[in-house]
Amino acid sequence: MKDFAALLERLVLTPSRNAKIRLLAEYFAATPDPDRGYALAAITRDLDIRSVKPAMLRSLVHERIDAELFEISYDYVGDLAETISLIWPARPGPNRPPALGEVIETLNAAARADGPRLMAGWLDAMDAGERWALIKLVTGGLRIGVSARLAKTALAEFGGAPVTDIEEMWHALAIPYTELFAWLEGRGEKPDATSPGYFRPVMLACPLEEKDLDALDLCAVAIEWKWDGIRVQATSEAGVRRLYSRNGDDIGAAFPDVIEALDFEGVIDGELLVYDPDATPFAVRPFSELQKRLNRKSVDRKLLQSCPAFVRAYDALSLDGEDLRASPFSERRRRLEVFASRRPLARIDLSPTLDFEDKDALAAARAAPPDDAIEGVMLKRLASSYVPGRPKGEWWKWKREPFLIDAVLMYAQRGHGKRSSFYSDYTFGVWTDEGALTPVGKAYFGFTDEELKRIDKFVRENTTDRFGPVRQVVAEPGDGLVFEVAFEGLNASPRHKSGVAMRFPRINRIRWDKPPGEADRLEALKRLLQG
Repeated sequence: MKDFAALLERLVLTPSRNAKIRLLAEYFAATPDPDRGYALAAITRDLDIRSVKPAMLRSLVHERIDAELFEISYDYVGDLAETISLIWPARPGPNRPPALGEVIETLNAAARADGPRLMAGWLDAMDAGERWALIKLVTGGLRIGVSARLAKTALAEFGGAPVTDIEEMWHALAIPYTELFAWLEGRGEKPDATSPGYFRPVMLACPLEEKDLDALDLCAVAIEWKWDGIRVQATSEAGVRRLYSRNGDDIGAAFPDVIEALDFEGVIDGELLVYDPDATPFAVRPFSELQKRLNRKSVDRKLLQSCPAFVRAYDALSLDGEDLRASPFSERRRRLEVFASRRPLARIDLSPTLDFEDKDALAAARAAPPDDAIEGVMLKRLASSYVPGRPKGEWWKWKREPFLIDAVLMYAQRGHGKRSSFYSDYTFGVWTDEGALTPVGKAYFGFTDEELKRIDKFVRENTTDRFGPVRQVVAEPGDGLVFEVAFEGLNASPRHKSGVAMRFPRINRIRWDKPPGEADRLEALKRLLQG
């Protein structure tokens, strides 16, 4: 655990992407099996330890520390793992710090009732840094700024292998990945990545910049709407049906209705959306409806009926056993259209292509699309083959300009990881007709480190009430802090008091100069929603 804890600490404190890759590659080289494989699974979020939950850890620490003292400490520190690791009063005894693999294998074999005894013994045997790493490990909340893709990139650097090879074979591998490490170190054969239903690394688009638009020949690209869903890969090969996210996560358990409809042989690239079951053809519902089904291990009949999902297809990577990725997009699109016309599927439809006379017409359509579920336009070079990653000059995305409102800071909460000492998570609101503030969103990014320090200072000096780890700040017409908030869209939401929910809100600008009384009103948001 000591080496794993040191790795996590270094990753948290290292902002550079390349430096994180080096740290991971060095750890893989220096750490034996199975510990490095278990560490990799924890970082890629493929590890699932069910015998320890945060509530159990709270109960455990309350047995040794006065509950009020712990809650005060937690309020100050702002992070559960860090608080427990610092405040834990270890009991002396014949304690032996466990290895990472020992922790994971013991917990996976244990009943939930054994969790408190095991955790207490390990916490007694560890120092504060190791305790923090242990708690982060068992609760699954590492928050170290490393994505699954970055970890796989580090593996590729460690073994001198293409990252696309690692992504393709990922779902054929078993934790703790001893077969993978043997191949990367030249001690074993390359794991077979071609089992039916394997994931193909996705091709991504670059944001369209002004110089790209100026140089663009509209006759050389296919143009489609950019839909507000999630990118998926629908795979159906030799009876194996899977639905992958763009990162290669298998999300089929949350979408059995889509899996059931994959009655074909091939691999389709598209957008996962939710439709209105009472409308024909498919009428796309807001992203908030799709969000109800994401990150679930199962869905009930009611949710399947109220939020039916489908895939809007825009590319074919394989059809009838033929790999099409090396073919130009124009050919892949032609094959996809033939496929769609030959056998219509209940939960797959075809993303239409668009024609525009000139770039002004394209810009106008992008700024005012015909459906609220459209984020902008996609432009794909007709000659482009399907290349994993984000190759320049092949595909572009041109999103609508974000919506902007001025909102008033109402509540602040401490962040996590390197932000655990700062109030960095903000709830903001707008004025109602009655002259009260109502919350309309939360955001925790969009500002610099220097701005964060200044906002944190404002929160501490202007706190009017406390609710556990949350601080309420002054928010009056003549006194408070205004944020210019950018967001991608707005949905009606009966779960929120305001009746609206923002899509991807972030802080666009901090309006130190603006009195809160001049911030926007809820009526303006409702008009935007109606429009």
